Amino acid sequence: MRVGFIGLGIMGAPMAANLVKAGFPLAVHDCVRERAAPLEALGARAAGSPAELAPMADLFITMLPDTPQVEAVLFGEGGLASVLSPGSIVIDMSTISPSATIEFARRLGERGVEMLDAPVSGGEPGARQGTLSIMVGGRRQIFERCLPVFEAMGSKIVYTGPNGNGQKTKLVNQVVGSLNLLAAVEGIRLARSAGLDLALTLEAVAGGAAGSWMWSNLGPKMAARDYAPGFMIKLHAKDLRLAIELVSELGLEAPGTRLCHELFEKAVAHGLGELGNPGLIRLWEPG
Repeated sequence: MRVGFIGLGIMGAPMAANLVKAGFPLAVHDCVRERAAPLEALGARAAGSPAELAPMADLFITMLPDTPQVEAVLFGEGGLASVLSPGSIVIDMSTISPSATIEFARRLGERGVEMLDAPVSGGEPGARQGTLSIMVGGRRQIFERCLPVFEAMGSKIVYTGPNGNGQKTKLVNQVVGSLNLLAAVEGIRLARSAGLDLALTLEAVAGGAAGSWMWSNLGPKMAARDYAPGFMIKLHAKDLRLAIELVSELGLEAPGTRLCHELFEKAVAHGLGELGNPGLIRLWEPG
Protein backbone atom coordinates (compact mmCIF):
# COMPACT_ATOMS: atom_id res chain seq x y z
CA MET A 1 0.00 0.00 0.00
CA ARG A 2 1.49 3.34 -1.10
CA VAL A 3 1.05 6.09 1.50
CA GLY A 4 0.93 9.85 1.03
CA PHE A 5 1.53 11.97 4.15
CA ILE A 6 0.60 15.65 4.47
CA GLY A 7 1.82 17.66 7.47
CA LEU A 8 5.38 17.18 8.71
CA GLY A 9 5.37 19.10 11.97
CA ILE A 10 6.44 17.99 15.45
CA MET A 11 4.14 14.97 15.31
CA GLY A 12 3.81 14.32 11.59
CA ALA A 13 7.50 14.03 10.72
CA PRO A 14 8.30 11.15 13.13
CA MET A 15 5.01 9.43 12.28
CA ALA A 16 5.92 9.55 8.59
CA ALA A 17 9.44 8.31 9.37
CA ASN A 18 7.99 5.26 11.12
CA LEU A 19 5.97 4.43 8.02
CA VAL A 20 9.15 4.43 5.92
CA LYS A 21 10.91 2.26 8.50
CA ALA A 22 7.98 -0.18 8.39
CA GLY A 23 8.49 -0.57 4.64
CA PHE A 24 5.62 1.49 3.25
CA PRO A 25 6.38 3.36 0.01
CA LEU A 26 5.91 6.97 1.14
CA ALA A 27 5.36 10.32 -0.54
CA VAL A 28 5.15 13.48 1.56
CA HIS A 29 4.06 17.11 1.37
CA ASP A 30 4.34 20.05 3.74
CA CYS A 31 3.78 23.76 3.19
CA VAL A 32 7.34 24.24 4.51
CA ARG A 33 9.28 22.46 1.76
CA GLU A 34 12.44 21.95 3.85
CA ARG A 35 10.60 19.65 6.29
CA ALA A 36 10.53 16.92 3.63
CA ALA A 37 14.32 16.67 3.36
CA PRO A 38 14.95 14.28 6.30
CA LEU A 39 12.24 11.96 4.98
CA GLU A 40 13.63 12.09 1.47
CA ALA A 41 16.94 10.98 2.99
CA LEU A 42 15.09 7.94 4.33
CA GLY A 43 13.70 7.15 0.87
CA ALA A 44 10.41 9.08 0.72
CA ARG A 45 9.39 11.12 -2.32
CA ALA A 46 8.35 14.77 -1.96
CA ALA A 47 5.42 16.51 -3.67
CA GLY A 48 4.95 20.24 -4.17
CA SER A 49 1.19 20.20 -3.45
CA PRO A 50 -1.54 17.87 -2.21
CA ALA A 51 -2.75 17.42 -5.79
CA GLU A 52 0.77 16.51 -6.93
CA LEU A 53 0.83 13.87 -4.19
CA ALA A 54 -2.33 12.16 -5.45
CA PRO A 55 -0.84 9.89 -8.16
CA MET A 56 1.96 8.81 -5.81
CA ALA A 57 -0.25 7.01 -3.27
CA ASP A 58 -3.41 5.02 -2.62
CA LEU A 59 -3.88 6.03 1.01
CA PHE A 60 -3.45 9.60 2.24
CA ILE A 61 -2.77 10.74 5.80
CA THR A 62 -3.24 14.32 7.00
CA MET A 63 -1.65 15.54 10.24
CA LEU A 64 -2.51 19.24 10.42
CA PRO A 65 -3.14 21.92 13.09
CA ASP A 66 -6.90 22.50 12.85
CA THR A 67 -10.14 22.07 10.90
CA PRO A 68 -9.56 24.87 8.32
CA GLN A 69 -6.20 23.40 7.25
CA VAL A 70 -7.70 19.94 6.77
CA GLU A 71 -10.57 21.38 4.75
CA ALA A 72 -8.15 23.37 2.57
CA VAL A 73 -5.97 20.33 1.88
CA LEU A 74 -8.98 18.20 1.00
CA PHE A 75 -11.29 20.61 -0.79
CA GLY A 76 -9.39 23.84 -1.46
CA GLU A 77 -7.67 24.90 -4.65
CA GLY A 78 -5.16 22.21 -5.57
CA GLY A 79 -6.67 19.95 -2.90
CA LEU A 80 -6.84 16.19 -2.82
CA ALA A 81 -10.55 15.59 -3.30
CA SER A 82 -10.71 16.84 -6.88
CA VAL A 83 -7.97 14.48 -8.06
CA LEU A 84 -8.38 11.35 -5.95
CA SER A 85 -9.47 8.15 -7.65
CA PRO A 86 -12.54 6.28 -6.39
CA GLY A 87 -11.42 3.68 -3.88
CA SER A 88 -8.75 5.90 -2.38
CA ILE A 89 -8.62 6.30 1.40
CA VAL A 90 -8.07 9.49 3.41
CA ILE A 91 -7.04 9.15 7.06
CA ASP A 92 -7.14 12.40 9.02
CA MET A 93 -4.94 12.04 12.09
CA SER A 94 -5.28 15.69 13.09
CA THR A 95 -7.50 16.75 15.99
CA ILE A 96 -10.38 18.69 14.45
CA SER A 97 -14.12 19.31 14.77
CA PRO A 98 -16.15 16.07 14.93
CA SER A 99 -19.06 17.65 13.05
CA ALA A 100 -16.72 18.87 10.30
CA THR A 101 -15.19 15.40 10.13
CA ILE A 102 -18.59 13.85 9.50
CA GLU A 103 -19.23 16.38 6.74
CA PHE A 104 -15.80 15.81 5.15
CA ALA A 105 -16.43 12.06 5.12
CA ARG A 106 -19.80 12.62 3.43
CA ARG A 107 -18.28 14.87 0.75
CA LEU A 108 -15.46 12.44 0.06
CA GLY A 109 -17.92 9.56 -0.03
CA GLU A 110 -19.79 11.29 -2.86
CA ARG A 111 -16.56 10.96 -4.86
CA GLY A 112 -16.11 7.29 -3.96
CA VAL A 113 -13.33 8.07 -1.48
CA GLU A 114 -13.30 6.50 1.99
CA MET A 115 -12.34 8.45 5.11
CA LEU A 116 -11.22 7.53 8.59
CA ASP A 117 -10.71 10.00 11.43
CA ALA A 118 -7.83 8.77 13.56
CA PRO A 119 -6.51 11.38 16.01
CA VAL A 120 -3.65 10.40 18.28
CA SER A 121 -2.38 10.83 21.81
CA GLY A 122 1.15 10.44 23.12
CA GLY A 123 2.89 13.61 21.99
CA GLU A 124 6.19 13.83 20.14
CA PRO A 125 7.82 11.03 22.19
CA GLY A 126 4.99 8.65 21.26
CA ALA A 127 5.19 9.72 17.62
CA ARG A 128 8.95 9.14 17.54
CA GLN A 129 8.80 5.78 19.34
CA GLY A 130 5.77 4.51 17.40
CA THR A 131 3.76 4.09 20.60
CA LEU A 132 0.88 6.48 19.95
CA SER A 133 -2.66 5.77 21.06
CA ILE A 134 -4.84 6.00 17.94
CA MET A 135 -8.63 6.44 18.09
CA VAL A 136 -10.29 5.57 14.80
CA GLY A 137 -13.73 6.43 13.43
CA GLY A 138 -15.17 5.30 10.09
CA ARG A 139 -16.23 2.10 8.40
CA ARG A 140 -14.86 -0.96 10.21
CA GLN A 141 -13.95 -2.66 6.94
CA ILE A 142 -11.75 0.29 5.99
CA PHE A 143 -10.26 0.41 9.50
CA GLU A 144 -9.26 -3.25 9.24
CA ARG A 145 -7.70 -2.68 5.83
CA CYS A 146 -5.62 0.19 7.24
CA LEU A 147 -4.63 -1.53 10.48
CA PRO A 148 -1.03 -2.30 9.35
CA VAL A 149 -0.53 1.41 8.68
CA PHE A 150 -1.77 2.32 12.16
CA GLU A 151 0.40 -0.39 13.72
CA ALA A 152 3.50 1.26 12.22
CA MET A 153 2.73 4.44 14.19
CA GLY A 154 0.98 3.33 17.38
CA SER A 155 0.86 0.64 20.04
CA LYS A 156 -2.77 1.13 21.11
CA ILE A 157 -5.25 1.27 18.23
CA VAL A 158 -8.95 1.38 19.08
CA TYR A 159 -11.84 1.32 16.61
CA THR A 160 -14.44 3.68 18.09
CA GLY A 161 -17.35 3.47 15.62
CA PRO A 162 -18.53 5.62 12.69
CA ASN A 163 -16.95 8.78 11.32
CA GLY A 164 -16.61 11.47 13.97
CA ASN A 165 -16.26 9.03 16.86
CA GLY A 166 -12.48 9.08 16.65
CA GLN A 167 -12.49 12.86 17.07
CA LYS A 168 -15.03 12.72 19.89
CA THR A 169 -12.92 10.12 21.71
CA LYS A 170 -9.84 12.31 21.32
CA LEU A 171 -11.70 15.24 22.89
CA VAL A 172 -12.57 13.04 25.88
CA ASN A 173 -8.85 12.26 26.10
CA GLN A 174 -7.98 15.96 26.01
CA VAL A 175 -10.49 16.83 28.74
CA VAL A 176 -9.15 14.14 31.08
CA GLY A 177 -5.53 14.93 30.22
CA SER A 178 -6.00 18.66 30.73
CA LEU A 179 -7.46 18.22 34.19
CA ASN A 180 -4.65 15.84 35.11
CA LEU A 181 -2.11 18.36 33.80
CA LEU A 182 -3.64 21.16 35.86
CA ALA A 183 -3.48 18.91 38.94
CA ALA A 184 0.20 18.20 38.23
CA VAL A 185 0.93 21.93 37.79
CA GLU A 186 -0.65 22.75 41.15
CA GLY A 187 1.09 19.82 42.83
CA ILE A 188 4.52 20.89 41.60
CA ARG A 189 3.87 24.49 42.63
CA LEU A 190 2.75 23.40 46.09
CA ALA A 191 5.74 21.11 46.56
CA ARG A 192 8.18 23.81 45.44
CA SER A 193 6.59 26.48 47.66
CA ALA A 194 6.61 24.10 50.64
CA GLY A 195 10.32 23.53 50.25
CA LEU A 196 10.02 19.84 49.35
CA ASP A 197 12.56 17.89 47.33
CA LEU A 198 10.79 17.73 43.97
CA ALA A 199 12.37 14.46 42.85
CA LEU A 200 11.28 12.72 46.03
CA THR A 201 7.80 14.23 45.83
CA LEU A 202 7.42 13.08 42.23
CA GLU A 203 8.45 9.57 43.23
CA ALA A 204 6.15 9.43 46.24
CA VAL A 205 3.04 10.70 44.49
CA ALA A 206 3.59 8.58 41.37
CA GLY A 207 3.31 5.41 43.46
CA GLY A 208 -0.08 6.25 44.93
CA ALA A 209 -3.65 6.96 43.89
CA ALA A 210 -2.75 10.43 42.60
CA GLY A 211 -0.23 9.08 40.09
CA SER A 212 -0.93 9.80 36.42
CA TRP A 213 0.77 9.93 33.01
CA MET A 214 0.90 13.72 33.30
CA TRP A 215 2.51 13.56 36.75
CA SER A 216 5.11 10.96 35.77
CA ASN A 217 5.97 12.35 32.32
CA LEU A 218 5.45 16.10 32.54
CA GLY A 219 5.97 16.58 36.29
CA PRO A 220 9.76 16.07 35.97
CA LYS A 221 9.84 18.54 33.08
CA MET A 222 8.08 21.17 35.18
CA ALA A 223 10.44 20.47 38.07
CA ALA A 224 13.41 20.99 35.73
CA ARG A 225 11.78 24.00 34.04
CA ASP A 226 12.00 22.16 30.72
CA TYR A 227 9.25 23.55 28.50
CA ALA A 228 10.39 22.22 25.11
CA PRO A 229 7.32 21.39 22.99
CA GLY A 230 6.29 17.77 22.68
CA PHE A 231 2.81 19.19 22.14
CA MET A 232 2.38 22.96 22.07
CA ILE A 233 0.16 24.94 24.41
CA LYS A 234 -1.50 26.71 21.48
CA LEU A 235 -2.59 23.39 19.99
CA HIS A 236 -3.85 22.14 23.34
CA ALA A 237 -5.87 25.36 23.64
CA LYS A 238 -7.37 24.58 20.22
CA ASP A 239 -8.29 21.06 21.32
CA LEU A 240 -10.02 22.42 24.42
CA ARG A 241 -11.94 24.88 22.25
CA LEU A 242 -13.19 21.91 20.23
CA ALA A 243 -14.13 20.14 23.46
CA ILE A 244 -16.08 23.20 24.63
CA GLU A 245 -17.91 23.25 21.30
CA LEU A 246 -18.85 19.59 21.71
CA VAL A 247 -20.05 19.87 25.32
CA SER A 248 -22.06 22.96 24.33
CA GLU A 249 -23.69 21.06 21.46
CA LEU A 250 -24.61 18.30 23.93
CA GLY A 251 -25.85 20.73 26.60
CA LEU A 252 -23.45 19.39 29.23
CA GLU A 253 -22.07 21.12 32.29
CA ALA A 254 -18.27 20.89 32.13
CA PRO A 255 -16.74 23.30 34.67
CA GLY A 256 -13.32 21.64 34.68
CA THR A 257 -13.09 21.72 30.90
CA ARG A 258 -14.07 25.38 30.82
CA LEU A 259 -11.49 26.26 33.47
CA CYS A 260 -8.71 24.47 31.60
CA HIS A 261 -9.74 26.14 28.34
CA GLU A 262 -9.60 29.58 30.00
CA LEU A 263 -6.15 28.87 31.43
CA PHE A 264 -4.71 27.58 28.17
CA GLU A 265 -6.13 30.56 26.28
CA LYS A 266 -4.61 32.83 28.93
CA ALA A 267 -1.26 31.10 28.43
CA VAL A 268 -1.46 31.73 24.68
CA ALA A 269 -2.34 35.39 25.31
CA HIS A 270 0.73 35.65 27.57
CA GLY A 271 3.02 34.48 24.78
CA LEU A 272 3.42 30.91 26.00
CA GLY A 273 1.70 29.22 23.05
CA GLU A 274 4.88 27.83 21.49
CA LEU A 275 5.93 26.09 24.72
CA GLY A 276 5.09 22.50 25.52
CA ASN A 277 2.30 21.67 27.94
CA PRO A 278 4.61 21.78 31.01
CA GLY A 279 4.92 25.49 30.28
CA LEU A 280 1.41 26.04 31.63
CA ILE A 281 3.08 26.40 35.03
CA ARG A 282 4.65 29.63 33.83
CA LEU A 283 1.33 31.38 34.29
CA TRP A 284 2.30 31.39 37.98
CA GLU A 285 6.07 30.93 37.80
CA PRO A 286 7.31 33.29 35.06
CA GLY A 287 10.95 32.39 35.61
